[in-house]
Amino acid sequence: MRRKMKSFLPLLLLAIQAPLVCLAQSPSETSAGWEKFEGNPVIGGQHGTCFDISVLRERGKYRMWLSWRPKESIALLESPDGIHWEGAPKIVLGPRKETGWEDDMNRPIVLKREDGYHLWYTGQANGRSAIGYARSPDGVAWTRMSERPVLSPEKPWELVATMCPHVLWDADTKQFRMWYSAGEQNEPNAIGYATSPDGLRWTKYASNPVFTPDPALAWEKHKVTASQVLKMGDWHVMFYIGFRDEPHAAIGLARSRDGITHWQRHPANPIIQPGKDQWDHDACYKPYATFDGKKWLLWYNGRHDSLEQIGVVFHEGEDLGFGNR
Repeated sequence: MRRKMKSFLPLLLLAIQAPLVCLAQSPSETSAGWEKFEGNPVIGGQHGTCFDISVLRERGKYRMWLSWRPKESIALLESPDGIHWEGAPKIVLGPRKETGWEDDMNRPIVLKREDGYHLWYTGQANGRSAIGYARSPDGVAWTRMSERPVLSPEKPWELVATMCPHVLWDADTKQFRMWYSAGEQNEPNAIGYATSPDGLRWTKYASNPVFTPDPALAWEKHKVTASQVLKMGDWHVMFYIGFRDEPHAAIGLARSRDGITHWQRHPANPIIQPGKDQWDHDACYKPYATFDGKKWLLWYNGRHDSLEQIGVVFHEGEDLGFGNR
């Protein structure tokens, strides 16, 4: 009798544990092969609200530049694996209230080239947002390249805010390419495009915005914003936020041949959604993804009530599942 009970025990334990594993992540929270890390969030909590990040992998470490709201500054963290982050954030670029447009610093994008590190960031003051530019030899000590913003709201669709820059360097055309968000101050409404020979002087695309909400899609019908654009073969792939209304957001994917026109949305959108009663219960914001050679790591902001923290999701293999459309 004791032998029978012993052989039955593993099955009984599996039966008890199986529902608990399922509860770790509802199937509706992710799609297209993405899976949330069960130990999320990986940054935040004791440090206060941390959000809107940029990540580079170099010298065997991940380096993350993030918006640190309690300090109104851009800060840096490092990690050996993208999950476990070392110590408290280190402020690398703080506000300058004397300029009149940089009371609050946030939403960085860091680009590394042979000539060093390039940073575009959002400065906020007096109910407006604009984009600034700085450079660094090491990613820690930054020098602003202009007293004034390099991109400001000027066009009717941009209203009072240009923010959330993402920048690539095009070696063929020898220009920086920026995708930025613009519109209202709380959450911008749509995504525009601009180019620059030097990171300072930008020319906005004449037919902006280049990516707008699809009113037929309930999850993003309100706004689309905060894109990260990657060049993958013949395609430009965009990770972006879609808002169903002002407080609720999820993350989607789209692609375009030229990175400007004819965007195709992923058939499984949204790929990352809030988890009911979890740390990201209300919204999943600002994705930033990188491929490590075997899998994708995508960090994002999750919000529950007023607290935003940073979590990570994984995707095995490079193919993101767009198919042959």
